Amino acid sequence: MPLTIMRRIRFCAGHRLLRHGGMCEHFHGHNYVADFFVEGENQDEVGRVVDFSELKRRVKGWIDEYWDHAFLISHEDDNARTALDMVEPSRYYVLPYNPTAENMAKYLLEEICPRVLDGSGAKAVSVRIWETQVSYADASIDKNSAHSAVTTAIGSAEY
Repeated sequence: MPLTIMRRIRFCAGHRLLRHGGMCEHFHGHNYVADFFVEGENQDEVGRVVDFSELKRRVKGWIDEYWDHAFLISHEDDNARTALDMVEPSRYYVLPYNPTAENMAKYLLEEICPRVLDGSGAKAVSVRIWETQVSYADASIDKNSAHSAVTTAIGSAEY
């Protein structure tokens, strides 16, 4: 029987949404919250899927190194890259698509979690990115296929 645990990670990052057509096309930032749902078939001798502190070390370590206090930009956003390159110091991370909450959740689930969780005995099955206190995007592994499904939801829970 698979067991699922969740670890919440908070980080600050800026972004802009290329071709948004509204306010989000401007540089701006968020105090993000990322919820990592991790599943395992086996428990260790203590009874854990993976220790919460180990999960934190792995996923927060990656976020701290690459996304925290950085700008997230699309690989197509040459204008943003040029602007950020003029600022010293500057820190940005180029995503293979627009840095929406949906795409951030999908990227973490499909690209980053398999790497950072390798060898832990656990697998990420869902990543939720809270962009505000009331809005989040969720990417989850479709158990019937090898692909993730991204859903956007409005949350009412306070974090």
